[in-house]
Amino acid sequence: MGNLNDTITREFYFGAGKEVLEKARILRNSMTPSEKIFWQKIRKKRFMGIIFRRQHPISRFIVDFYCHEARLVIEIDGLIHSNPANLEYDENRTYELEGLGLKVIRFRNDEVRFNIKEILEILKKEVIERASTLKV
Repeated sequence: MGNLNDTITREFYFGAGKEVLEKARILRNSMTPSEKIFWQKIRKKRFMGIIFRRQHPISRFIVDFYCHEARLVIEIDGLIHSNPANLEYDENRTYELEGLGLKVIRFRNDEVRFNIKEILEILKKEVIERASTLKV
């Protein structure tokens, strides 16, 4: 990976600091079961031949998955995201991420576990739509 200071300047981190980069590295070792299922389908360019990153730092946030080519953030939400405080936090976070020119899509854990093919079809449409309108 090289020097941590070098990675901060990469465009796809959107200015994330050292602390966020380190926390993301730690979180990669504690993915939820649904995140693991999703990651197995998209890692190593398995999905549409494009790169996805997991537990990826963007600005002051760590997103579950990120595709820089399509500037697409994918969040896999558990039950905790349905309580009012977390809903408000997620809305504000999405607003900030979209302010960076990113699109955020969310799937629930159960959707990933029981409807992964449908999730991948939705993702395919989003990637095609986003990648065709962006020049990365």
